[in-house]
Order: sequence, then C-alpha cells, then structure tokens
Amino acid sequence: MAITIGEDDIRASYVNIFQPKVPKNGGEPKYSLTLLIPKTDTVTLNAIYAEIEKAKQEGAQKVFNGAVPPMCKTTLYDGDGYQPSGEAFGEECRGHMVLRTSSMTRPVIVGLDMQAILNPADVYSGCYVRANINFYAYNNEGNKGISCGLNAVQKIRDGEPLTARVSAEEAFGGSNAYTGAATYGTAPGWQPAQQQFMPYQAAPVYTQPGQAYGYPSQGQQIDPITGRPMLNGGVMGIG
Repeated sequence: MAITIGEDDIRASYVNIFQPKVPKNGGEPKYSLTLLIPKTDTVTLNAIYAEIEKAKQEGAQKVFNGAVPPMCKTTLYDGDGYQPSGEAFGEECRGHMVLRTSSMTRPVIVGLDMQAILNPADVYSGCYVRANINFYAYNNEGNKGISCGLNAVQKIRDGEPLTARVSAEEAFGGSNAYTGAATYGTAPGWQPAQQQFMPYQAAPVYTQPGQAYGYPSQGQQIDPITGRPMLNGGVMGIG
C-alpha cells in the first residue's frame, strides 16, 4: 500500500529523480531520492514503521518462505548513526531518520500547483518535499529485506542547498576580491618566433637539344605523364 508523507519538514537529498543512475553496487539504473525526516516528526515515522511491518508480514508469506528473517534489512537509517558502508552520515542528517527510496520508472514530479516540474534545478538537495512511497519485500539470493519504492514527488518550498557550491560573489568578492593589476594579453617580454620563408621555385625540366638544363619555353607543349617538354611530337624527340 502506498502512503504520502511530508507536510512541511521533510528535506530532499541525493536527488536523482529526473534521470536514472546506476547504483554504487552495480545493477540496472534507477531513479532515487533520499528523504531526511526529523525524529521529532513522530506521526510520519510511526506511519513508516507501520508500513514496514506490513511489508514484512506480506513478505513472510510471498517472499521469505513463511517467516520474517531475524535480520531483515530496511532502507530506513538513523542519521545520527552510520551508513551500511560503515561511514558516518553527513551533518545534514543529524537529528533525522534517513529514508532511501528508488524506482525503476520515473516518478511523478509536481509543484504545489500540481503542474509537472520539468527543470531538474527546481528540485535539489535541501528543498522540502512530500513523497508518495510504498514498501515491499525482496529476496535476492538470500539477501532479504524491505525496500522503499518512490512513486511521486511534490516540492512544497525551497530550502538551503545541501551542496558545497558557492556563488561568484562568495568565491571572488569581498575579502576574496582580486587586488592585482587587471591585465590581459601576452606575457611581458614575449616576442613572436622569427620565421623564414624560401621563395618557391618550379622543378627544372629538359629543354630542346643544345640548350642548357632549365625551364620550358613559352608555348612549348608538356607531356602530361612525365611533365617534360614534347619535342617533334614526342618526349625528347622520341615518337
């Protein structure tokens, strides 16, 4: 069963909902979105816990061969703890539960006006969203757990971006302003390399018998194969 979560306090992170991305551990490209849910939002978290439990019980009958595994994995994590890789979650996750969602198909993406959002820059890590999600059991070669599917996303308001990007003013203005001379062009003392050009000379050809080795006279026919003057109807008197 799908549920919609988020009223005013769920933030988006790791937004890959406009283009699918290959997971770190490989496999088919997926659309994905991480949701940061404040631990103080007990209403939302209790709804999520209830849906996860339902998915476990359904999985016991359809996927887990009759029993819920004692170590049943989920994609809901404590942001004050550690990721499955062993690394600590980022500072933005402190005080939150971290829910990772994904889908093989592109989720619906709309704004408060229910109109489709087409610009990927409008939904970013740090903005506030609502999401329609569903939980389901999986059993991949003994790897058992509960995943969270992503069906739709609604952006409800902007928030501070979670990325490390800065504006041009922050990077180069104020105390970071450039104080050197604003010069553009070639380096001081640079001189172009001197180039020497040799005049073109045509390749010499044979002239009429008795004349020096030189160039064809005006009006003289040139054999198209050898490039030499044609004498007496042939080349060098032959023919």
